[in-house]
Formats: sequence, C-alpha cells, structure tokens
Amino acid sequence: IAFNVWQYYQATDDEEFLSFYGAEMILDIARFWASIASWNPDRDRYDIHSVVGPDEFQTQDPNSDEPGLTNNAYTNIMAAWTIRCARRALHAIPDDRVAELREQLDISEEDLKRWDHIAANLYVPFHEDGIISQFEGYEELKEFDWDGYHQKYDDIQRLDRILESEDDSPNNYKASKQADVLMLFYLFSAEELAGIFEQLGYEFDEETIPRNIRYYNKRTSHGSTLSRVVSVWVQARARRDTAWSVFENALESDVKDIQGGTTSEGIHLGAMAGTVDIMQRCYTGMEIRDDVLWFAPFLPPDLSDIHFVMRFRGHTLSLEINHEQIKISSCKDGPRPIKIGINGRVAELYEGHTRTEKLETTARSST
Repeated sequence: IAFNVWQYYQATDDEEFLSFYGAEMILDIARFWASIASWNPDRDRYDIHSVVGPDEFQTQDPNSDEPGLTNNAYTNIMAAWTIRCARRALHAIPDDRVAELREQLDISEEDLKRWDHIAANLYVPFHEDGIISQFEGYEELKEFDWDGYHQKYDDIQRLDRILESEDDSPNNYKASKQADVLMLFYLFSAEELAGIFEQLGYEFDEETIPRNIRYYNKRTSHGSTLSRVVSVWVQARARRDTAWSVFENALESDVKDIQGGTTSEGIHLGAMAGTVDIMQRCYTGMEIRDDVLWFAPFLPPDLSDIHFVMRFRGHTLSLEINHEQIKISSCKDGPRPIKIGINGRVAELYEGHTRTEKLETTARSST
C-alpha cells in the first residue's frame, strides 16, 4: 500500500493527495514496521518475527516453534524502503502539515531517529553464493522432487493441496506457490535495489538479479496466476528468449482456464491488468526515479512495436516504441515541463513538443 501511494504521487505530483491522505498512510505503515522490528545484539541488526511473505506456501519454519517466519527478505527490505519513504513524504509536504501529522500520530523526534536506525540496519538473510534467502532458515529446508511430482501428478501448481493429501506440508521444502524474493525485482529496478542494499550495508552486484531469478524460478510452482505476471517481468530482462512464452501463458490464464476450473468461479482481474502493465511498463523499461520518467525499452523479438497514450504529471503523452527508437510527444495539458530520461540522458519535455531517440544497445539489454 505504501509503495502504491508513493508511486501514485510520483506519477501525478498530486501534492494535495499526499499532504492530506498519502503521507498519513505511509507514516502509519512505517510506524507499524518500526514497532515490530526488534534489535538483535548478536548480529547488530534488527529482526522482524512472525510474518508471512508473498509466498502463501511458506507459513512457518518447520525447525522453529515460533509462528510465522523470521526475517522474510521481501518483508524486511520493503519495511526498510517504507520507513525511508516516510522520511521523503515528510520532506514533500508543508511544514504545518508535518507538525499536524506528527502530533496526530504521536511521532517524536526520537521515533524518527530510531526509524532511521532501523531502515539502515534491518537484517537480510543470504545463503550460497549471494542467494537472498526467502526467510531466515530457508537454506535448511529440503529440496523438493519437482521432476518426480510432475511425473506423478502432471499439474502441480497447487502443490500445497497435493502435499496435504499425502500428510505432508510445503513448509518442509524449498518450494513456493508464487514469487516471494522475486517480487523485489518486480517492484524495483536494478538501480533502485542497488541503492536499497547499499543503505542496508549489503553488497549488490550485477549478477545478483539473474542469479536469484534462476534459483527461485526452479523452486516455484506458480500456483497463482499473478506469479506468472511477476515471472514474465523478471525474466524479460534476464531471459528474453523464454519470457515471451511465459507472457503468452499469463495472457491465457483465464481464457484457457489453465488452473482447471477456476475461471467459472470468476476471472483474476489483477492478473489481466498485470499483463497490460507488462506491455506498458516492463517492455518499455518505464520507471519514475528522482522526479524523472525513465525509459529503457527492450521489446522481445515477437513484438515489433508498442503505441499507447499515458498521463504523467499533468501531461498527456503519446509513445511510439520499436526496436530502434522511442518517440515521445506531449500532446496537451502540461502545466510545466517534465523530465524524461532515455539512454542515461535527461531532458525536459514541454507541452506540444516531441523527443525522438535512437535506442542504445545498453538501454535495451539493461537489467
């Protein structure tokens, strides 16, 4: 929720919304995460206990009596991001509103200092060659016999039901229903993640993303149609040769009822919207970073070009993108120029103007 609130503000520059609604939501969410982070003197880091991450298979570490999971990597990283985002929100709204919110939510200066310390020192578990552990203790789980169960049951998307029928549990295995760690690569660009890891004091090299994608794709059943949307997104930059077939599979989720009987109960609108989002943001490499609308297109070979209209900070933009160039026109309504980043270069775009750029190879293949 905090992530979406901030994305909305970045895309619209809606200061009234942030001041009267958005900042309060972000601050309250940040306050919650700060309240459940506990200091671990043995590692000089903060832990977060008793949570469940995006993966609905893993709900408890079988080697622990504690309910839920400890230090789910996605949760801890998003908590750190949210706390830092709260600081940015406070800087973006008027001083009198800041004072009002801090009094209303009972946030003292000492609280803010503690928040900063938590955001810089949350623990992120790792194992074997830079793999981000889904949660603390994940590396001790058993490997799952994917080939054997595929041969036995064919469709094992709902692996939880299969294992429960055998008096077993997915909690015992390195097996996920849907993307968990991979959600980080879905939400953040490589540049943003590198900054987050640096702020937390962890190394993040250019192989971190593809290495983790390979690892977790082998251990995910995709028991949710949303997982395929995330899988397309992360593979689009790491494995362009396979991403298109996964995208087609995501498109067919409800049309072909790939889970066998769920379409009659209702379509998954989130997954449908996700496939549109892949076309508009993933394949165009679109992201908002530091008040700049960035593009780094990398169209798959099966897709010749993309044309669509979008709104950004009061501007109606028309985009035409193919494998060779990108053309962006501001059609109307722009109250002031916006910043557009292409090929690592930022330029202002005024209402009624057009910017056309040849695409550099590095931009099209960037991770």
